[in-house]
Amino acid sequence: MESFPHLSTVAQTIQTAIAPVFLLAGIGGILNVMVGRLARIVDRARAIEQLHPSSTGPEHDRHVWELRLINRRIAVINRAIFLCVCSALAICLVVALMFVSEIIDLHIGLVVAVAFITSMLLLVAGLVCFLVEVQMSLAAITIRKELLEDGA
Repeated sequence: MESFPHLSTVAQTIQTAIAPVFLLAGIGGILNVMVGRLARIVDRARAIEQLHPSSTGPEHDRHVWELRLINRRIAVINRAIFLCVCSALAICLVVALMFVSEIIDLHIGLVVAVAFITSMLLLVAGLVCFLVEVQMSLAAITIRKELLEDGA
């Protein structure tokens, strides 16, 4: 006859899994911010795309420059989102492995630790990409010198 874990063992595993679950909620909040930025980038791209055909001279060059920057920003924020989602998946794997380990009495602490470390590395990489995208966005809002001239 198979032996099932006691309720106290399951309760203890749930208590241990609470920290990764809170981390998962935090990653969800970060993803919400990133997806919001992506939406704003796409909105800006659509606005510039409408202005592009009717622009000429320096204004046209500025639109082309900004569209190229937007294209790069979309790629970077997509990479950030991908890495953070992978981090969240790794956290889900950690929680699942914790329960599987208790249910069938596996000694896979090293596997759980590696999955958690992997999750943290993916999260760090995603946040670095997010930081790069934020820095790229600052280039788009730099006020041009010709607009700052006094005219007096």
